[in-house]
Amino acid sequence: MTKKVAIGDRVIGGGNPVLIQSMTNTKTEDVAATVAQINRLDTAGCDIIRCAVPTMEAAKALAGIKKQIRIPLVADIHFDYRLAIAAIENGADKIRINPGNIGSAERVRAVVDAARERGIPIRVGVNSGSLEKELVEQYHGVTAEGLVESALRQVKRIEDMGYDNLVISIKSSDVMMCVEAHEQLAALTDHPLHVGITEAGTLIRGNIKSAIGLGLILRQGIGDTIRVSLTGDPLEEISSAKLILRTLGLRQAGIEVISCPTCGRTQIDLIGLANRVEEMTADIPLDIRVAVMGCVVNGPGEAKEADIGIAGGIGEGLLIKKGEILKKVPEDELLDALREELIHWEEA
Repeated sequence: MTKKVAIGDRVIGGGNPVLIQSMTNTKTEDVAATVAQINRLDTAGCDIIRCAVPTMEAAKALAGIKKQIRIPLVADIHFDYRLAIAAIENGADKIRINPGNIGSAERVRAVVDAARERGIPIRVGVNSGSLEKELVEQYHGVTAEGLVESALRQVKRIEDMGYDNLVISIKSSDVMMCVEAHEQLAALTDHPLHVGITEAGTLIRGNIKSAIGLGLILRQGIGDTIRVSLTGDPLEEISSAKLILRTLGLRQAGIEVISCPTCGRTQIDLIGLANRVEEMTADIPLDIRVAVMGCVVNGPGEAKEADIGIAGGIGEGLLIKKGEILKKVPEDELLDALREELIHWEEA
């Protein structure tokens, strides 16, 4: 079991639930835009947010951002140790650095001292794309062993400075390398681990790679925070992360919609209906399963595993609850009938 680490008012490690993290894609210097995006992500289910800090203006902007958000904020720092110190001074709840690109021991120590003074954790991040040249040569390429050695080497630098309030992340776009690296690392450290498949890609490709990689890692009990890295709207990352955690039984994350893949018996616009059901149920705070089935032949039977569902027919459909047919409804009223049942679920 990993050690407990506090990030703002959240605690990770020590058997606490796996938390979802994302990263803003606004200019951090634009406080209004960044706050607006963070609050949308918070509403969607994001637990921790990370912001890029490439300039001193961005570091100073964190103070204004912090005043207007509810979730912990992580400052993402590369190269310039002064930005890390400024981010800490302006209220960052955690900083993400790669000590290897911060520079000399004196510069790393200055960052560590600032973090120690305010009691905030440091996330030591190592990516396959920035693995030290000597380790690439030693292992004849980028390997899981090289990533683990790099991470532990950087962690030791900070531990030797008397600070162990740390979180580790090792990321690769190679899914199986990433899985192997996490398996090795988890056996060698008790620091909490932030898990993700870096540069996973666009929506479809990135979701598949992240689901496989995170699923294999989390299923082994490895990982304390996760990020689904997608090239797109960060809100998509939250939806995907929640579904991954729910599928693995690690989180109850609202209504789960299941739907059949359609076939020649389908007599309604099932694809459109399933999408509308997902949108319609997004703001209903229930932890139940809703089925959307394409025909009345198998629909009632297949929907038995769900708490409630609808099954389409020719211009009409069935509303099914706990495997029992409640009523037959015209197709254009199916969505409203389902929503009415969900809104009054506690009264049912």
